[in-house]
Amino acid sequence: MSFDYDLFVIGGGSGGVRAARIAAGTHGAKVALAEEFRMGGTCVIRGCVPKKLMVFASEYPGMVEDARSYGWDAQIGGFDWSVFRAKLDAELTRLEKAYRGGLSGAGVTVFDSRAVLVDAHTVQLADGKTVSAKHILVATGGAPFVPEIEGRALAITSNEIFQMDALPARVLVVGGGYIASEFACILNGLGCKVSQYYRGAQILRGFDDEARGHVADAMRENGVDIHCGTDVMRLEQVDGGIKAVATNGSETVFDAVLYATGRKPNSGGLGLEALGVELGRAGQIVVDDYSQTAVPSIFAVGDVTDRINLTPVAIREGHAFADTIFGGQRRRVDHSLFASAVFTQPEMGTIGLSEEAAREREPIEVYATAFRPMQTAFAGRPDRVMMKLIVSQASRKILGCHIVAPGAGEMIQLVGIAVTMGATKEQFDATIAVHPTMAEELVTMRSPVRTG
Repeated sequence: MSFDYDLFVIGGGSGGVRAARIAAGTHGAKVALAEEFRMGGTCVIRGCVPKKLMVFASEYPGMVEDARSYGWDAQIGGFDWSVFRAKLDAELTRLEKAYRGGLSGAGVTVFDSRAVLVDAHTVQLADGKTVSAKHILVATGGAPFVPEIEGRALAITSNEIFQMDALPARVLVVGGGYIASEFACILNGLGCKVSQYYRGAQILRGFDDEARGHVADAMRENGVDIHCGTDVMRLEQVDGGIKAVATNGSETVFDAVLYATGRKPNSGGLGLEALGVELGRAGQIVVDDYSQTAVPSIFAVGDVTDRINLTPVAIREGHAFADTIFGGQRRRVDHSLFASAVFTQPEMGTIGLSEEAAREREPIEVYATAFRPMQTAFAGRPDRVMMKLIVSQASRKILGCHIVAPGAGEMIQLVGIAVTMGATKEQFDATIAVHPTMAEELVTMRSPVRTG
C-alpha cells in the first residue's frame, strides 16, 4: 500500500519534534508533523523555559541583599513585569523559530493545524484535508487541570500566568506539587504576597519526606504562607478581587488565583478510542515498552502517555521510537531511574528512591547532613542545605540521592551519572572532595544517621 508519508506526528512539542527530526534527518524517512498552536510544546512555550526565566528574575532581590552584606553599596528598584514579559515573548518566539528551523532542516513537512485520526493510517487536518502515513505518532502532551468547583473560571493556570498583564499583589496558589511550589516561590520572589493551599499533609508528595519538609520550611521562612490540609470550596468575584472560600473556614480575597493541581493527557477528541487505542483512567494513551499502542501503526510518546512527565523523558522516548521504527535498533527507554529538579527556592534535586520507598524494598543505610552554606551564612541568612544518600546494605549501591540547596539542579545532573552507572557508597567515599563547596558533603559523609 502506498502512503503519503512514512510517519505523521501529531504534536510539535519536545517528544514529537525529536521523533520527527531523527526519523527524517537521521534515518531518511518521509515525515510530516502537525501542530495547532506554537511549535515547542509545553516546555518551550508555557512550561520549563519561561518558568526558569521567571525563577532567574525572582532571585535578584536576594542577590542584591546578599551583596550588601558583602560590602557592596547595592540597591534594587521595583520589578517591571511589562519589560520582562516583552523580553520573554521575544525569547519564546526565537526558540519557536529554532524548533521550526530544525524540522525544516531535517526535511520534515509542517502543517500548522489541528490533526485528528480517521483510521489507523489516516489523519485529517482542520481544513478537511486527509493525509495517509504508514506510522502515526501521537505526541500531544498534557494540559493543566482545574477541578469542577464553583467559580473555577476565575482561576488561571500555568498556561496563562506568562501572559498576565500585570503582577498581582496578592496571589493564592492552589496545589502542592512541584509546579505549584515553584510558582509560589517565583511569585514570592517577584514581590507578590503569596499564599499556598494544599489539601495534603505536606507539599511535594512523592518526593523524599525529609527533603520536602526541608523545602517547605525554607519556603515559609522566605515568606510563602503555606496552608496544608486546606482546599478551596469555591471562588467568588467580589469588590477588590477574588474571594477564596476554603475548607479551613477562611474567606480570603486575592488579586489572582493560580491553580496547579495536576495535569491531564491531551488525548480527547483525537479519534483514538474509535480506532481501538486504549486509554487509561486519566485519559493517558496506553503503550508498550516501545511506545506502541494496541493499534500496531499508532504510537505515542511524552506526557500524553503519562509515564514520566518530564521533557527529557519525552525527548528520549521520541528518539527511541524513531530509532526503533526507522533505524532498526529496537530501543526502549528505562523509566525506572531518572534525575529531576524542582526549582523552588531553595532548589531540590533528586534521583532514585526516597528513603521511604527504599526502606520498603530492602535494608538500607541513610547518610544525611544539613548545614548553613558558606555564602549565605556570611550574609547572615538562616538558609540551610540538605544532602542525603540512600544506600543498599547488600549491594552498597546508591539507591537515591536528594539535595536541597542553591544549584541543586546542576548538582543532581552530575550525581545522576554516577548513580545511573551503579556507583557504590565506597566509590563516593573514594572521591576526593572539592573544597570549599557545598557538594563536597556528598563524598564526606562517613557514618549513617539511620539504618533499617
